[in-house]
Amino acid sequence: MIYVIFIAFALISFLVQKVLQTKFDNYSKVAIPNGLTGKDIAEKMLRDNGITDVSVISTEGRLTDHYNPATKTVNLSKDVYYGNSVAAAAVAAHECGHAVQHANAYSFLTLRSKLVPAVSFASQWMSWVLLAGILMLESVPGLLLFGIVLYGVTTLFSVVTLPVEINASSRALVWLSNAGVTNVYTHDKAQDALRWAAYTYVVAALGSIATLVYYILIFLNRRE
Repeated sequence: MIYVIFIAFALISFLVQKVLQTKFDNYSKVAIPNGLTGKDIAEKMLRDNGITDVSVISTEGRLTDHYNPATKTVNLSKDVYYGNSVAAAAVAAHECGHAVQHANAYSFLTLRSKLVPAVSFASQWMSWVLLAGILMLESVPGLLLFGIVLYGVTTLFSVVTLPVEINASSRALVWLSNAGVTNVYTHDKAQDALRWAAYTYVVAALGSIATLVYYILIFLNRRE
């Protein structure tokens, strides 16, 4: 049964990613009427929120856009940085939404940042510890328990990421509308793009929770 669940989550994740790529491909062809590029939109949103110590830079890759709180940079892929489209506007505003969260000390972003060192450690060791824990379950049950704790840290990170991403998109959409960047024709498209981007985080979090429950059940049923 557990393998059916894993396959189902893998399939759902694949489908969501395919739909997301299709949405962004389509919305990349819909121009923003005022001619602003992703770079222009990001810089304007930062200014409108009184943020003057964050830089907007271009980065390699596709859908590699992110905000780096350590360097205070909004990193936009070239398609977004130079693009004049609904997709570019949505992504640029979303990443600036994270910058606004950082400036306002948004609680979930602060918590996620504090989890990063623990998640880095857990990600490095949990696969090996879980494997060893299952193989040595009868003789050293505590090893699997330790692996579960490590996996729980990464699961917590996935769950905490959800409100961070959803809130950043909410801030982005409100600003895009209030600033007149999107209009009646383009706003729904920006909202749709960000909604599907959020679905990827939802699926990842649910998949992580399901896997964590699976390992917990193995540990609890070890004597049966």
